[in-house]
Formats: sequence, C-alpha cells, structure tokens
Amino acid sequence: MPEDLKGRLLRSRNFQKALFLVRQLEYAVCDLRLHLEYDPENPANPLDVLGEIRSKVSVVPVPEWNRFLNSFSHIFGGGYAAGYYSYLWAEQLAADAWGRFQAEGALEPGTGDALRKEILSVGASRPALESFIAFRGRPPEPGPLLKSYGLT
Repeated sequence: MPEDLKGRLLRSRNFQKALFLVRQLEYAVCDLRLHLEYDPENPANPLDVLGEIRSKVSVVPVPEWNRFLNSFSHIFGGGYAAGYYSYLWAEQLAADAWGRFQAEGALEPGTGDALRKEILSVGASRPALESFIAFRGRPPEPGPLLKSYGLT
C-alpha cells in the first residue's frame, strides 16, 4: 500500500467521531427525559422531546419527517428504560481505568491486583462509582474517553 494512501486512511479513522458521541448523548438524554419526566396525566409527545433536545445539541439538522425514535427499541422494548446512557458510561469508565494500566504498565501485577481488589471482588456490594474511585484514586474524567476517540 502506498504510504500516502496509508496516511490518508489513518487520518480518516476518526472522521465524525465527535458527531457520533454527540448523537449518543442526544439519545441518552432523550431516553432519560422520556422515562424520568413521564406524566401519565399529561404525557409529552416523544418526538417533541427529541426535537427539543436536538435543537440544543445537534450539529447536523435532522429532517422534520425523521422518525428514528419510532424504531429506537432499546429504550422502549429492550429493557434499557432510562439506561441507554450506560453504553457511553461503560466506555468512559473502561477508557479511564485503562489509563491506569497505561501509566503503570499493562502487565504490572499491582495494577491487576488493584482491579481485582477494588472492582471485581466487591461486585455490587458497594456503588460502582465508589469502586472506580477506589481503583483509580479519583472520580472518572472525560479525557480518556475523548482520547480513545482521537478527539484530544
């Protein structure tokens, strides 16, 4: 493969990654709002809720006729009610935890022991955020996730 082609391919691998993250946040906020703000006496139109969110965060306008939400089965029939955000949250925590392995060495026994002791062994016996902080020594930060997407 010619070097210039290889270079162009490598440079393009992060193309529109920021748009992907914004779209995932848009879906997560919509899911949370639809489930947490639901009022059976005065139900909001889900398309209006998504439209309001998009008016604030979307970079690329979505046509009025778009009905993506009608087939977004994750939040209505997939058991994710108000939990779609967990996709990005899991990525966030994984990227940030990996940062410790990168800093200390991926094969450093002490780092693996800390992961086992502070996260794997305790399971759900304490809040996951407390376990993460015990392992990482601080709350999660967005930098490692953005770096994993090539956005730093």
